[in-house]
Amino acid sequence: MSDGREPLLRAIGDIARRAGAEILDVYRSKDLGATAKADRSPLTLADLRAHEVIAQALGSLMPDIPILSEEGASIPFEVRATWQRHWLVDPLDGTKEFVRGNGEFTVNIALIAGHEAQLGVVYVPVTETLYSGGPGLGAWRQVGAGPATEIRVQAQASAPLRVIGSKSHRGNTLDALLAKLGPHVFVPVGSALKFCLVAEGAADFYPRLGPTSEWDTAAAHAVVVGAGGTVIETSGAPLRYNARRDLVNPHFLVFGDRSRNWLGLLA
Repeated sequence: MSDGREPLLRAIGDIARRAGAEILDVYRSKDLGATAKADRSPLTLADLRAHEVIAQALGSLMPDIPILSEEGASIPFEVRATWQRHWLVDPLDGTKEFVRGNGEFTVNIALIAGHEAQLGVVYVPVTETLYSGGPGLGAWRQVGAGPATEIRVQAQASAPLRVIGSKSHRGNTLDALLAKLGPHVFVPVGSALKFCLVAEGAADFYPRLGPTSEWDTAAAHAVVVGAGGTVIETSGAPLRYNARRDLVNPHFLVFGDRSRNWLGLLA
């Protein structure tokens, strides 16, 4: 990593760990302070505490780069469109999993340059697992204070295919795609962990044919690409950020094996 991004990746990893400590403090107290947002998605005290830690730390680290966070997303597109770089943050991805108590939630922090995820970290507080990486950097997994281990996607898909999908969102469109796959194992997983399992070669394919927001995907997107994987819209174009007035992603596919015609499954 000769372009200077390595120290920055370490710094945002440390910030994600600090946010994760705040989340665990609430998680273990069982006093979640859960309320509902306007879209009926849950909001907890942990979301707010993690957001505060991340916003303050990123503001101190690089005060000239604006921050777009799920818990502070009311920034007009006319303003966002002028940004050359920005932080894209989900302080607590998988709030439904957090409320359910299954541990499958993450802290996501990404640096966006232009419309691309340049680097990102995904931290899993319950297991103290940090995924980090970016295009041209590589990708790593670190557990606790242990060494960071380089990870790579599975370049040749397994048989049967290992397909990962959302624990909270599944519909007829996904079922129709799965029916075309042939032999496969489908594993439902919460939060940005789905990307990370592809990045580390533990899953082959993650089709997302339902709604997500940009902060849900950017950090893990960077990790997947750093690990040699691909994230594309169902149009075949790369998934891009801060390119639309709203912050909702188009449907997308995540995979490691580039020799397969994944898009053909949508025909």
